[in-house]
Amino acid sequence: MFDQLDEGIFRRRYASLDLNIGVVIGDDGILIIDSRASHQQGEELRQELRQLTGKRVGWVVNTHWHWDHTFGNSRFPEAEIWGHERSRRALAERGAEMKVGAKKWIPADYHPLIDKVEILPPTNVFAEQASIRIGRQVDLRYHGLGHTDADITVTVAESQVAFMGDLIEEGAPPGFGDSYPTHWAATLRRILPGLAGVVVPGHGDVVDASFVEGQVQELELVATLAKQVAAGELGVEEGIGAGPYPPEVMRSALERATVAI
Repeated sequence: MFDQLDEGIFRRRYASLDLNIGVVIGDDGILIIDSRASHQQGEELRQELRQLTGKRVGWVVNTHWHWDHTFGNSRFPEAEIWGHERSRRALAERGAEMKVGAKKWIPADYHPLIDKVEILPPTNVFAEQASIRIGRQVDLRYHGLGHTDADITVTVAESQVAFMGDLIEEGAPPGFGDSYPTHWAATLRRILPGLAGVVVPGHGDVVDASFVEGQVQELELVATLAKQVAAGELGVEEGIGAGPYPPEVMRSALERATVAI
């Protein structure tokens, strides 16, 4: 159920949305990374954590503001909720919009679960970096625009495990709907030198720095094509055909680049 990645550091990979949840056990309690996609899924996670350890959940870290990573926040009312300052703003101001968007991804039978979600934005925010002490130090860092405007990485002092949220995607192409295609690769380039061990993406299997390098190269090509299309040097269909991802994904990336370049 929970895969141990290092001493006191775990991840749980869920079949639903192929989502990864991180867990760091400290002297003073548990810190979890993301909270799943609904109050029901958040409660399921809460119960499973009790089987892993009897310690309290004291901290929830949101890697970014997307619904599938944050809609379980309210099931941890005793915890400090941490995230980038723009994650708090997005969840506070656009919650209703996010619920509508979430329903496009799930069967109609599950729509009532989304309706019941109490959106709880981060209560503790930062702009560039922050550290949480749970008996060990957990570092949160913002590196630049990527999958959204608020993606952060989560690392634990004296460990080489890095939780990267949807800055990295395994098993499927990256999601460009709220992304910054001309900035994303450069953001990952800034992160790469610090990756020396296991990398946990937001979705899919764990990877390593060589996998991240490969995805950076793909995103660099997307950025180049997006800039050429924006400058009128390349047609949209040509850009789609020259890209590293399926046509529907490339179309999304190029369309997004026109508003986020």
